[in-house]
Amino acid sequence: MPWTRRHLLTLEELSLHEIDQIHATAAAFKKILGRSVKKVPALRGKTIVNLFLEPSTRTRMAFDMAAKRLSADVISLDGSSSSTTKGETLRDTAQNIEALQADMIVIRHSAAGSPLYLSKILGIPVINAGDGSHEHPTQGLLDTFTMREHLGSLKGRKVVILGDILFSRVARSNIHALTKFGANVTIVGPSTLVPRTFEALGVTVSHDLKSALSDADVVMLLRIQHERQTAGMFPSLGEYTGLFGLNKTRASWLNPKAIIMHPGPINRGVEIDSELADGNNSVILEQVTNGIAVRMAVLYLCSGGQPESVVSA
Repeated sequence: MPWTRRHLLTLEELSLHEIDQIHATAAAFKKILGRSVKKVPALRGKTIVNLFLEPSTRTRMAFDMAAKRLSADVISLDGSSSSTTKGETLRDTAQNIEALQADMIVIRHSAAGSPLYLSKILGIPVINAGDGSHEHPTQGLLDTFTMREHLGSLKGRKVVILGDILFSRVARSNIHALTKFGANVTIVGPSTLVPRTFEALGVTVSHDLKSALSDADVVMLLRIQHERQTAGMFPSLGEYTGLFGLNKTRASWLNPKAIIMHPGPINRGVEIDSELADGNNSVILEQVTNGIAVRMAVLYLCSGGQPESVVSA
């Protein structure tokens, strides 16, 4: 089945087969990353603009690295160096980028729906690198790619997402992907950050950490999204850590072979202790590496490339 999408805007709209196609293509590109010469000419002559109007370390660098590994030319623009600081609209900024002959825009923006908006007014592919609290599709893709490397099939696996769910675009993208794979997803944290409304997405909502972590195959930690909160959602970070921070005692409630994940940035000693973030069960740095291969796959496919064959769902 050929790849037909020009944009990557959400995981909610992708089929399971399309996610499989991205993962299969990412697996092929990951083999290239292990070679002494890590570049392929797949996007030679293409220019990709990374328009990051919110701060980013891992996502921006991974997109930059992915484009260069595909031999594309890359221009990165952040909010402080763009004319948006002078009052230029997002529409005008994006249309000027297209007029400068860019072949693709990767955008991160604080406003939910901004990538969708650009996809309707531009004639070039748009990749969502995070839009407000809505979605972060490439993070969800790399997270599930990493889980499958360690666990194989995700069907019936218990995946726990712990932390600030309400304001997390990472949580939403992972939920959309994981439920398509048939995983049993439990979200847990303070009731103010994990409302019952999420049950409509097909997940279990819990505020009991021990019950949630029991026999989990995966636990994904999320930081508190202070920048998106308009009011205090709990009394203090100390109280949050005391009730929901992952420490050695609480980690003992997990399946002994469970993997520990975090999309970053990590607030050590708040949502997770350093001993666990750096421990044998942690795959946090693997997520970062896999982010290059997954984003290579997304850039390649949305530029007109065709996916690797899917061996199994």
